[in-house]
Amino acid sequence: MIAHKKQSANKAKALCFVIFIVAAVLLLRYSPVSDYLHPQQIKELVGRTGNCAPAVFILTYALGVCLFLPATLFTGIGAMLFGALFGFIYNIIGAMLGASIAFFIGRYLGRDFAASVIGSQLKKYDDKIASDGFSVTLYLRLVFFPFTPLNFGMGLTRISFRHYFWATFLGIIAGGFVMTFFFATLTEIWSDGEWQRLWDWKSLLSVVLFAASFFIPRVVRKFTANPIS
Repeated sequence: MIAHKKQSANKAKALCFVIFIVAAVLLLRYSPVSDYLHPQQIKELVGRTGNCAPAVFILTYALGVCLFLPATLFTGIGAMLFGALFGFIYNIIGAMLGASIAFFIGRYLGRDFAASVIGSQLKKYDDKIASDGFSVTLYLRLVFFPFTPLNFGMGLTRISFRHYFWATFLGIIAGGFVMTFFFATLTEIWSDGEWQRLWDWKSLLSVVLFAASFFIPRVVRKFTANPIS
């Protein structure tokens, strides 16, 4: 009887997890909320909050990540609003908060059900992630595996939150800095209207770093054995 009740509870939580995912997608595609999700709209909304702007932005970033909005969108907005340094700090905090919340949603609502239906073929991957979750997560972050699906997906595995958190932090920090620096530099030039600065060292460096970031996955795959094989 107890086992049956536990199985029923796991199914109910899994159903809630599916409903959450579907509702998030439908909300963003077919509701009026989608009208307010353009970069300029979000920038104006956060900008109107005054001294609370950093906190509002961080919470908006985290919520957007959980609702399957691209993290790059908020990274660019953070750079435009707060510049390279503080934009980078707030972007990382927002991304980590969103990644953590999504992980716990997946862990609480879906992990028990996933464990009960996992087959022998998938179990070896689950065991691998449990034993070497830090390396697996870091690898997937470095090869730019889609951010939000990985957040929820890792919650369904046996990885510890501590390993997930620090691997995510280390995996996104380099790319987060490069993208924030790139967007902040372009925003600064656009605001000042000094287009000749497109050719100064700072602008050229931001472009080089941004372009180089796209080669990170190739380099990682070349010099690192795939940890989930």
